[in-house]
Amino acid sequence: MTQEELFKKLVAHCKEYGFVFPSSEIYDGLAAVYDYGQNGVELKNNIKRYWWDSMVKLHENIVGLDAAIFMHPRTWEASGHLGAFNDPLIDNRDSKKRYRADVLIEEWLAKQDEKIEKEVEKARKRFGEAFDEAKYRETSPRVTETAARRDAVHARFAEAMNANDLAELRQIILDCEIVCPVSGTRNWTEVRQFNLMFSTQIGSVADGANTIYLRPETAQGIFVNFLNVQKTGRMKIPFGIAQIGKAFRNEIVARQFIFRMREFEQMEMQFFVRPGTEMEWWRRWRDLRMAWHCALGFGDANYRFHDHEKLAHYANAATDIEYAFPFGFKEVEGIHSRTDFDLGNHQKFSGRKMQYFDPETGESYVPYVVETSIGVDRMFLQVMSAAYCEEPLDGGDVRTVLRLPAALAPVKAAVLPLVKKDGMPEIAQRIVNDLKYDFNVVYDEKDSVGKRYRRQDAIGTPFCITVDGDTASDGMVTVRHRDSMQQERVAIDRLRAMIEEECSFRKLFRKIEL
Repeated sequence: MTQEELFKKLVAHCKEYGFVFPSSEIYDGLAAVYDYGQNGVELKNNIKRYWWDSMVKLHENIVGLDAAIFMHPRTWEASGHLGAFNDPLIDNRDSKKRYRADVLIEEWLAKQDEKIEKEVEKARKRFGEAFDEAKYRETSPRVTETAARRDAVHARFAEAMNANDLAELRQIILDCEIVCPVSGTRNWTEVRQFNLMFSTQIGSVADGANTIYLRPETAQGIFVNFLNVQKTGRMKIPFGIAQIGKAFRNEIVARQFIFRMREFEQMEMQFFVRPGTEMEWWRRWRDLRMAWHCALGFGDANYRFHDHEKLAHYANAATDIEYAFPFGFKEVEGIHSRTDFDLGNHQKFSGRKMQYFDPETGESYVPYVVETSIGVDRMFLQVMSAAYCEEPLDGGDVRTVLRLPAALAPVKAAVLPLVKKDGMPEIAQRIVNDLKYDFNVVYDEKDSVGKRYRRQDAIGTPFCITVDGDTASDGMVTVRHRDSMQQERVAIDRLRAMIEEECSFRKLFRKIEL
């Protein structure tokens, strides 16, 4: 199965099992907008809880905030979004489709990396134990030629992005013979900049309405409330403010499901530090955030750091944590050192002081900021991509299973009466009623037990609890474990402790304390 075929199966699985639906599907949908179904919303909420608790509960100097989506329009002047929040876009004249020029080039670069890796893997199989990978990479004509071309294009691309050279971006696309994925042609327009913010009006009548914007990020709500939180919470630097909320960008969407959407949710934390210490804190948060991802157990080798070729106008350091999606390594989270740009500009545009008096140094200053920013929807897709598994069984059968970390699983346990008689449904319902105050559990009596197991495997339920003919007399049930499919007899009064031990976030949190 190719990675593309795997991704198509994952998208279909998300719809079939109630994770993600196309928005307004009965009206043929709305491009790049999706709804989360009954299992999707539970998984999404668990991801948010994992992030929120790891930020706010595990750090005594980080507190939360929930700022409004609508903000004064001057906010976006101060932040630079009105003037600089643009993407370089290019159209294909034949397909009439629009693309981000930088993404087209990045995808071409990724394909060159894939070509090199395929050559290396073929050589590894050919030479066996005698294979010297480092020497082969240095001497193979195919590998060295591909790598040299890739590096040359990469250097041109980095220079063009930093210089905002739109003509050069187009020339790279032409020189690399990049084609439109829809039409297959290279009939490209010029590259031009496109502002990503959605605008609307606020006011009772059209003539008196003022233009405002749907926020393109949640960070500015934190910055404008910096002093409110600092003073009311008596916070001492260094400290952080965390927020989860919706953001909106008029994205030109690639063909990657919920990876890039126009309406999405962010989990951001702004950490305020003394000027001159920001790089130390940036490195510390970079490592801590990587540990947070790796704690989920999807394989450390599937994550990597990617330092930015072009720094944003507010940053003096930036790196992304990327995950190996079925469509290649892509960003899941960004860690940025934003300097004092945001607070300094809000001080300038508002006329209000955004300074902190440091009792240790006896001076007032505008704090520097280290940011961690992660998209909830991208994280959702990353978790689903990593967890989705088609597992061959004895007899030629295949089971589809989501190997989700138990703490993130939408349903923690399914309670199943073996048959719908002999008092088994009543006992099963009593178990559900006892567990539902602590966990999301479901009752299922339809179809054979085997089919019910498969349904729960497909949504990632860690435990299936079966009530059988002996339960009434011995007080025991059969617990089937999702990953191993092994079964054990467990006393009913031990169920809560067993589920709590496996599904608690505590197991994950202990892995990320550096």
